[in-house]
Amino acid sequence: MNQNLHKDLIVVDGLQYSNWNRQIFEQLREGGVTMVHVTIVYHEQIRETLLRIAEWNRHFEYNSDLIMPIKSTADIRLAKELGKVGIMFGAQNCSPIEDDIGMVEVMRELNLMIMQLTYNNQSLLACGCYEAEDSGVTRFGKQVIKEMNRVGMVVDMSHSGERSTLDAIELSERPIVISHANPTSFHAAKRNKSDTVLKALGESGGLLGFSLYPFHLKNGPDCTLNDFCDMVASTADLMGIDQIGIGTDLCQDQPLSVLEWMRNGRWSKEKDYGEGSKSNADWPRPLSWFRDSRDFPNITAGLQARGFSDEDVAKVMGLNWVNYLDEALRPQR
Repeated sequence: MNQNLHKDLIVVDGLQYSNWNRQIFEQLREGGVTMVHVTIVYHEQIRETLLRIAEWNRHFEYNSDLIMPIKSTADIRLAKELGKVGIMFGAQNCSPIEDDIGMVEVMRELNLMIMQLTYNNQSLLACGCYEAEDSGVTRFGKQVIKEMNRVGMVVDMSHSGERSTLDAIELSERPIVISHANPTSFHAAKRNKSDTVLKALGESGGLLGFSLYPFHLKNGPDCTLNDFCDMVASTADLMGIDQIGIGTDLCQDQPLSVLEWMRNGRWSKEKDYGEGSKSNADWPRPLSWFRDSRDFPNITAGLQARGFSDEDVAKVMGLNWVNYLDEALRPQR
């Protein structure tokens, strides 16, 4: 086993929403993370999205020795060379474009690179995974997918229902992602994805980022690293080794109020507990082998112990994301 493999890797985390500060940026660098896709909004609309981008501009200014913005895959490679952590913006809902298709290009010009069409609920574009009936991608959604393809913005269906996800895979001229989820066959969470979806995603050239959020894992916070790596191996058999990566869904040091905002937004007077319950309403206990970004080397070591070759470990830990984004972020001519 190559004990030094991790430090040589390009490591990409396909999604985090942490309470960003210098300490967390230092932990990302200590864990060998080259780039992280950060959620900048959940239910925020245009003006609020602009405020989140302004906040990140200050992070870049005050922490320029640690982090840098990612505007292309060349920047990912540059971040590795410079020993910095690259930051790529994403939205976990379509609220930043409101009901205006022109905002897709505007947001892309502001470096919003990835956008989910839904966050659990029905949106103007598609249906979320918590709705009883999935009516699929809407008329507006079809136009938005086409526009996202044109400007080089990635379609993410992590929180969408089955029919909507399959629709998006079929409708999109470019492969889509499910940035943070796991197979339903591993754990039957509403947010996880069926083999039907994962097979279609793999065949289309799309990418799945494996989630380390305990509600998405077998045995929750007691899920073992061995079980996680077994899941990675079986999904590689289903989708292909080139179509999988990591998307931890790490929400580090966030208060309960943020979890309630994620679950409820402005749409509900009553508390919605999402994947939790009234008796289990708080953040789940973290995994013993992945408490924060400093533990990324544990995933590399686990994949090596499971029998993945160094080449395949490199793909899962980041190269597959880089190769996918290399094409997906290019505007169409």
